[in-house]
Amino acid sequence: MKVAIPVKDEKLTIAKNAGHTPYFAIFNIGGGMFKTITLEELRVNPKMVGDDHHHHHDDEDEGHHVCSHDSDDIEHIKAHDTMADAIKDCEYLVVKMACKNTANSMKEQGIKMKKYNGEQTDAKMALAEMSF
Repeated sequence: MKVAIPVKDEKLTIAKNAGHTPYFAIFNIGGGMFKTITLEELRVNPKMVGDDHHHHHDDEDEGHHVCSHDSDDIEHIKAHDTMADAIKDCEYLVVKMACKNTANSMKEQGIKMKKYNGEQTDAKMALAEMSF
C-alpha cells in the first residue's frame, strides 16, 4: 500500500501542515509477519511550486496556520486539487494537520487521511508507529 506523508526536506522531517509542505515522501508499506516501510520517492508539492514563503515557516507558524480562504475561493481550491492529484496513487495521506480544503481534495481523489499525533519528526519512524 502506498502512503504519502508531508515532509520539509530530503531528511524526511515531517511537515506539520499538509497543505503547505514542500514535499511528499511516498512510502510503500508491506504487511505479512513483519511490517516493511520502503521509501519510493520524494515528490514536490505542486501547490507550493513558486511559493518561497514555505521556506520561512518555523514550527510555530506552520503548526498554527489555519486555511482562512472562503469555500468559494476557486483558485485556492484548485491549488489543493493539484496537491491531491500529485499523490492520487496513494491510499493514505498521513497528516499532523490539514485544512478542510485539503481534506475535501483528498476525499475527491479517494485518498484517506490519517492523523499522526505522535512525537516523531522522522516520517519513516512515524509510519512505523502507525497501523493502517
